Amino acid sequence: MLPSASLCFLLLGSALLAAWLAGHVRRSWLRTLLRLGCGAALGLLWAAIVAQHYLASELPRELEGQDLLVTGVIDSLPYRFERGLRFNFTVNEASDATGAPVRLPPRLALSWYQEPRGEAQPLPALQPGERWRLALRLKRPHGNANPDGFDYEAWLLEQALRATGSVRGDAGPGSANRRLAAFDFSLGAVVERCRGWLRGRIDSALRGQPYAGVIIALVIGDQRDIGQSDWKIFTRTGIGHLVSISGLHITMVAGLLAALVQVLWRHSFGTAAQLPLLLPAQKASALAGVMAALTYVLLAGFGVPAQRTLYMIAVVGAALWMDRIASVSHVLCIALGVVLLLDPWAVLWPGFWLSFGAVAVILYVSVGRAQARTESDAGARRRQALSAACRTQYAVTVGLVPLTLLLFGQVSLVSPLANAVAIPLVSFAVTPLALLGSVAPAPLSAWLLTAAHWLVLQLAGVLEWLSDLPLAVWSAPMPGWWIFALALAGMLWMMAPRGWPARWLGLPLWLPLLLNAPDHPAHGFRVMAFDVGQGNALLVETAHHRLLYDTGPAYTPESDGGSRVILPYLRARGIAALDAMLVSHSDTDHSGGALSVLEQVKVGWVSSSLGLDHAIVKAAREHRRCLAGQNWTWDGVRFEMLHPTPAIYDSDKWKPNAHSCTLKVSADGVSMLLAGDIEAPQEALLLAAMPERLPATVLLAPHHGSGTSSTPEFLDAVAPRIAVFQVGYRNRYHHPKPQVEARYVERGIQRVRSDVDGAVNLGLGAEPDAPVQVEAYRLAHRRYWYGR
Repeated sequence: MLPSASLCFLLLGSALLAAWLAGHVRRSWLRTLLRLGCGAALGLLWAAIVAQHYLASELPRELEGQDLLVTGVIDSLPYRFERGLRFNFTVNEASDATGAPVRLPPRLALSWYQEPRGEAQPLPALQPGERWRLALRLKRPHGNANPDGFDYEAWLLEQALRATGSVRGDAGPGSANRRLAAFDFSLGAVVERCRGWLRGRIDSALRGQPYAGVIIALVIGDQRDIGQSDWKIFTRTGIGHLVSISGLHITMVAGLLAALVQVLWRHSFGTAAQLPLLLPAQKASALAGVMAALTYVLLAGFGVPAQRTLYMIAVVGAALWMDRIASVSHVLCIALGVVLLLDPWAVLWPGFWLSFGAVAVILYVSVGRAQARTESDAGARRRQALSAACRTQYAVTVGLVPLTLLLFGQVSLVSPLANAVAIPLVSFAVTPLALLGSVAPAPLSAWLLTAAHWLVLQLAGVLEWLSDLPLAVWSAPMPGWWIFALALAGMLWMMAPRGWPARWLGLPLWLPLLLNAPDHPAHGFRVMAFDVGQGNALLVETAHHRLLYDTGPAYTPESDGGSRVILPYLRARGIAALDAMLVSHSDTDHSGGALSVLEQVKVGWVSSSLGLDHAIVKAAREHRRCLAGQNWTWDGVRFEMLHPTPAIYDSDKWKPNAHSCTLKVSADGVSMLLAGDIEAPQEALLLAAMPERLPATVLLAPHHGSGTSSTPEFLDAVAPRIAVFQVGYRNRYHHPKPQVEARYVERGIQRVRSDVDGAVNLGLGAEPDAPVQVEAYRLAHRRYWYGR
């Protein structure tokens, strides 16, 4: 819970006073300790003040789902995807359906979907800076809440986007959606227009090319056109940091322009102006380098790695202008402070830690170390430079292993080799060609961009080969804090300067990290009910086996419940294989993520009610049709298939919901019934055929609590203590239906909902005195931006 804004300012003043008093303490160790404590307190209070400011503009709950008429300006580069457009919108004024003015957050994240009707107008080609009047329907910030998953709500808070929504209707004649002005001038609009212009040139030159998205990412930092399959290769080979505007690229551009300006300034641009007498060439070149870096970072979208590089260049330039010698460690610390001052939530993202961590490791292994004497022979100097580059790459690779495992649960073993090829190629060939091609006149621009794309294509072939190697990636569970601390200490010990005693002693400190293995329930079974939105996905674990029941929905052609929710969780746990996967039926909110999981994780066998020609059946190593009566036992836990019967398969009258594989898992007097999307006729069939098998401690609410399921007779027969509803926030089906949820309330059944509670972790039969344990993610991991 956040303190009030007034209390934050009061405490902030007290912390500043304490920091000033700490400077007068005589004992140096105590003075340092007090300053560190005051600095931490100042940082926390500053973050609280900024959070209070952003949270104050939250969308009022009573406006959720209402039809609103909003006038404002498009303030981001619109992204066109298969079904429509996404963009950010700055609000000027808004009114409800009656015309009464309403208060909205200053910025909104909007989607404009193409109407499926054939007569619908095509969506307009939106441009940053345009003023529009739009008919909107909004909702408060909400995202899937899962262990080790992407926190969309935190990202929205960081971006000052306090509501999301969609545009209603098209922009045709008679529509409420109307462009009011072609350009509303602001610095942000100018920058975004420039980014759009550059993107348009690249799109026109490389239309249809497989790696056009990589070229766009290198020029303007927009990675949304890079496919998931390409990201998989970049991640497995450890070169993802290069597929963006990285610190190396910014430094290169700033250095080149600074060197050019220095040469031209010394010669007064070929005139008799004697410019060096007015301003030293070093200062002019430093100013040019900072401005070049600022321009590039603005075009990059102001990401954390880009910010870090900009602030470091700016500090060095300021030191040169003030005739001061800048310590490298001081430069890094100042850049770190400025990033956190402007964006306190930067610490939530891996890019922040990897960016500053990589630079810190390089400084640790280089600054202050004795260097070998440079030889006069040019060949010897080249060998010496190559040796230094190899040592740096080794230091970064090994030094970031603990942090990489802590953040991602996996480390690329082929990363040193991949980076040895990719860094010089991307930094000194692809990026310069892409930058020149994006601004050069036609047809030169097309030639340069095509050459850059050809180089990326050749590099991708090498990276794909490396990523397919059996030992390309090493996975392990994300370490606990003590394992990480030991590995970090071991890394610092091993990379200490020569002469440091027994540097090999750092290796034993890595043993807990290297030997870390996925945990299992010692008794009974554990179920993780993921928050995948409107869909089902549950992981059932016994002492030595794992089964995935359903795989969540397909969100877009490139994104689904498997890639966005299930796989990050499995990687974080260090789980590289599943014993079985059960896909209840063909609806995409249950089967949408199956192919992603099968592609990334070894699955022993797949059971489903799908047809033999279905893509999931073809992708499975072994497929079994689920049938009532099937059963097996893992580690004392019994699995029983209750539905469907052969008669269901033989009839053509049933929808896919009727084929839902219904599974009961039992151990030590407790059980869970996974009912898929069965409806009232199937519930009646189960009641007639096997009423003695239905009682269960926990029930996965059939069909997400729809009005066609959870009949009173079925609930009475199952008699669950707990019901799990996997539903999307404000889903269009209005699941669970109020009258259905009321049936659960009348029977005193505890209800947990993924749209309210996030992912739900259930432990059944683990403890004799607590046979059922329930942990809701949003409750166990409270965050002030969740708005609960």
